[in-house]
Amino acid sequence: MITKNDCDIKDLSLATLGKKRIEWAAKDMPVLKLIGERFLKEKPLSGIRISSCLHVTTETANLMITLKKGGADVALCASNPLSTQDDVAASLVKDYGISVFAIKGEDNKTYYSHIEAAIAHKPNITMDDGADVISTIHKKWDDIDFNIMGGTEETTTGVIRLKAMVRDNALKYPVIAVNDSMTKHMFDNRYGTGQSTIDGILRATNILLCSKKVVVCGYGWCGRGLAQRAKGMGADVIVTEVDEIKALEAAMDGYRVMSMNEAAKIGDLFVTLTGDINVIDEKHFKLMKSGAIVANSGHFNVEINIKALKKISKSSREVRPFVEEYNIDGKLIYLIADGRLVNLSVAEGHPASVMDMSFANQSLAAEYIVKNYKNLKNNVYLLDEKIDREIARLKLNSMGIKIDTLTPEQKKYLSSWQEGT
Repeated sequence: MITKNDCDIKDLSLATLGKKRIEWAAKDMPVLKLIGERFLKEKPLSGIRISSCLHVTTETANLMITLKKGGADVALCASNPLSTQDDVAASLVKDYGISVFAIKGEDNKTYYSHIEAAIAHKPNITMDDGADVISTIHKKWDDIDFNIMGGTEETTTGVIRLKAMVRDNALKYPVIAVNDSMTKHMFDNRYGTGQSTIDGILRATNILLCSKKVVVCGYGWCGRGLAQRAKGMGADVIVTEVDEIKALEAAMDGYRVMSMNEAAKIGDLFVTLTGDINVIDEKHFKLMKSGAIVANSGHFNVEINIKALKKISKSSREVRPFVEEYNIDGKLIYLIADGRLVNLSVAEGHPASVMDMSFANQSLAAEYIVKNYKNLKNNVYLLDEKIDREIARLKLNSMGIKIDTLTPEQKKYLSSWQEGT
């Protein structure tokens, strides 16, 4: 039984709607369902405390339920102040007995108090989306009196932070970079972000993408996905990059590639997807034309220099829910969701069928840590490729897709240097 001290959510009465939505997502998560059925029998996480800092959505709810089936004692907090679905949080507490500390729209102080509450759960395993739990734990490492076996990281931004910690010899326990699994970043980042980013922008603005000049800032997996979807809806896609190879790839994929200074002058809609800071800066706002819309689909809202935008603006006002209008000497610039993750702040995040693979990786990574943590050093690891391929196999089966297998002759040919033309 979850008590008031074990959770902090908006409204428990929202649970009925939340449960229906969790069940709706579950029908499109067959791989996670299969893992959950095995976990229920084998209990590989029995006695393990897990503190998760993830977007509190219907898909995440199904991951939490799966972990609990495996025997884990789970606590969940939000990895973004605007990404929580309050009805889902209520259902997890009321219907599934899982501790949740998350309220949509929580201020910065509350956000970090919720992270502290998840850490107070004394985890053996941490699950992060942006490395906020891990970094908070490390700031207080000398005061920690519990045993952490390892952690997992869900997103590119978090992996970047963790690798920086490794370089500084600061990481105190091993972490599985779930984000870097092929069945995560190739599908979640490309297909999930591509669709859900547009979903969030259209819900916020109701603009027509066709004929718009859409500036995609960053051509990683997320940028590739957004560019592809925007192009498919008739947009004139422009890509900005700092990486020569990615910029060349974008050009070869048929997009216009230019500097942000050039793109700022002509863009109608700008979306950042880089994981870096001040990608859209003061000088870019000054170059933009009136009516330009700016949004972020990277993990943190630092990609857009919002402080600079406020500094150079004479006034601002909310013109639609989640849309703020800034007046720069009569020129109007529109910022969506205060630069927070637009796909989760305004919309519902990635479709469940994509998160099925991402959260299959998370659940199996937790199992892997329990089995192997004694052999792991304080480093960032890829999940075993065999696990990655097994997730792909299960997903194909759920889609009714069959593929070929190599014959003994083909295997021999591929493994031999003696075979020629």
